[in-house]
Amino acid sequence: MAGVSDKIKSIVGFLTSGFENRDDIFDDIQSEMDEYPISDNLALEPMYSSKSTNQTSSNVVSHPGFKGYEVCVSEPRSYEESVSIVKQLKEKKTVILNLHLLDKDQAMRIVDFLCGATHALNGNQQKIGDSVFIFTPSNVALSSESQKSKFIRDALWNQPQA
Repeated sequence: MAGVSDKIKSIVGFLTSGFENRDDIFDDIQSEMDEYPISDNLALEPMYSSKSTNQTSSNVVSHPGFKGYEVCVSEPRSYEESVSIVKQLKEKKTVILNLHLLDKDQAMRIVDFLCGATHALNGNQQKIGDSVFIFTPSNVALSSESQKSKFIRDALWNQPQA
């Protein structure tokens, strides 16, 4: 019987060993409160100390030539303006081309010219609306989803569970 009671005492001792008698818990709080000036039980302005931080260990380096990505909206009025649009593509700018001001023949010439230039620059092009196109340089990827692929995706994912 003594063996069982010893076992129970050891288990209870193990379970309660994590609890310490913390009568001094308020002493820790009081020592922290002594750092701040108090008047009539109201804390006055706290005293802050500033530590200088050394930021020389940063591994982030900015690229000197990176100006960010830029999107230009162009509404050409003649075929001659297509050369300036190609210059924007060469400067790694994305161009949204709105051809609503041109007749069909001139619009088709500009689109053909810009598609060839974009292909030569390893860029991407896509029609995004009626007489609205987007031309991107090689550092910008275009992704789109057709209505047919949306329908197939929705049909597969929205099937009733069996």
